[in-house]
Amino acid sequence: MQLNDGLGSIDVPVREFSYDSGAAGPELIRAVAVEAPVQIVIGGSPFAVMMATPGDLEDFAYGFALTEQIVETVSDIRAVEVESDGDGWRLKLALSGERLQAHLARGRAMSGRTGCGLCGIEDFSQMPSPRPPSRPQAPIAPEAIGAGLAALETRQPLNQATRAVHAAAWCGRDGAMFLVREDVGRHNALDKAIGALARAKVAPDSGFFVITSRCSFEMVAKVAIFGAGTLVSVSAPTSLALERARRFGVRVIAVARRDQALCFENGRGEVSGGMAA
Repeated sequence: MQLNDGLGSIDVPVREFSYDSGAAGPELIRAVAVEAPVQIVIGGSPFAVMMATPGDLEDFAYGFALTEQIVETVSDIRAVEVESDGDGWRLKLALSGERLQAHLARGRAMSGRTGCGLCGIEDFSQMPSPRPPSRPQAPIAPEAIGAGLAALETRQPLNQATRAVHAAAWCGRDGAMFLVREDVGRHNALDKAIGALARAKVAPDSGFFVITSRCSFEMVAKVAIFGAGTLVSVSAPTSLALERARRFGVRVIAVARRDQALCFENGRGEVSGGMAA
């Protein structure tokens, strides 16, 4: 096996498989997405092990710390050190004294799988809980959402190579794509995008997120913690995602296709022609 780019994928030999004769034909090379344990260490103490694609790990560290509400702003993070450790990676976060004390008092440890949504919490009170929005954000124009979806189709190089990873993108209010992050875990991809946006000091009301995964509750919570008002998903939402969206003031546009989507208002799905209205 050969590692591509040192991070996102590996090349492995394969043969086509027929249900009549089994594996046959010439040997081919296929790109396979990397999934590796990423340990998050805070103040010298292990906090979480997440299964992730080891690209954009510094963005991941910032986004994870923000959406897990370990920190309130990027200024609470003094430094992030990325280390390779055998088969995995280690992210060492140094926090400000006040935030470190608050984190230690929280006393939570996590062990997460790739598809994990509520890893390591002890009761419902520890579920992510953004502050309610101070005021609603202006809706995103339908044509902007359509433009963002169209742009995303050509901005997922790792998925185009492997067909095995999720993407989370940030688009401006005009639909122009600002950045994309990819990962085998849907929430990891979104954490990476949020970390990159926070580090770049991008205003949360300046655009919207587009995700390629299902719209589950933790995706809505992460978007709300960042402060964005619109989440567009190519897949469908869950009931808890919609409940959280109503509570946190996030507009959900889902089952998004090139020509139309469903705009979920007050828990109902309504077809919106020409993308979301």
